[in-house]
Amino acid sequence: MGLKRQKLAKKIINFYKYNFSFREPFQILVDGTFCQLALKNKIQIKEQMPKYLMGEVKLCTTSCALKELEILGGDLYGAKIILQKFQLRSCPHFKKPVPASQCLLSMLGESNPHNYFVATQDRSLTEGLKRIPGVPLLYIISNTIVLDKVCQTSLDHVRAVQLGELVSPAQQQSITSLKKEQGIVQKDGERRGRKRKRKQSNPNPLSCLKKKKKSGPTPPKKTEEGKKRKRVRNKKPSTAGGDMPAPAVTNA
Repeated sequence: MGLKRQKLAKKIINFYKYNFSFREPFQILVDGTFCQLALKNKIQIKEQMPKYLMGEVKLCTTSCALKELEILGGDLYGAKIILQKFQLRSCPHFKKPVPASQCLLSMLGESNPHNYFVATQDRSLTEGLKRIPGVPLLYIISNTIVLDKVCQTSLDHVRAVQLGELVSPAQQQSITSLKKEQGIVQKDGERRGRKRKRKQSNPNPLSCLKKKKKSGPTPPKKTEEGKKRKRVRNKKPSTAGGDMPAPAVTNA
């Protein structure tokens, strides 16, 4: 595995980790087209996928994808055997199977809440998945597994979240219905006007004022009790015959 290709894959995985909360083990939805090309190029999916994604993975599929290979039969029998070894995820088409591409799109919904990777060689499915934010795509090219670069939908989603411009699907539907009532719905062919650049606002004058220096803590005043009391020395009275001076001697 090329060092450059692995570094690029690590960068893309980190993008999905930080912005869409992807965590190990990575769940990878695999369809029959991916298994067929892996079999043709002698790629061991279970061995190479964890090495390429640098983490633990869970390979899974749906009953619709298996049913599609079973109906087609013929040369796809080997791909069916490989796909049967993966974990089966329940889909809403158990009674009435649908094409694998339609089934995988329904599994991801509008926001890929279960954080699935998708491994496929179906171009129509890939185009549909690129309209959903937060969907990492895996495909095989030149006998190697490749993680597709981040699509523009995911980049726009992250940018909208960072700017606080993202709205919920329910709010988006109400906005669209109001636009239709007012007759201001923009056609697909029309170009959108350029966004106006925000003018730089002047700084708040209050924030420019110099902050007053805080005066240091005032030393505590000494209380009278803390002052040292002067010691009063009491003089002892003189005793008789003790320290009296001698009388002066006079000549008779």
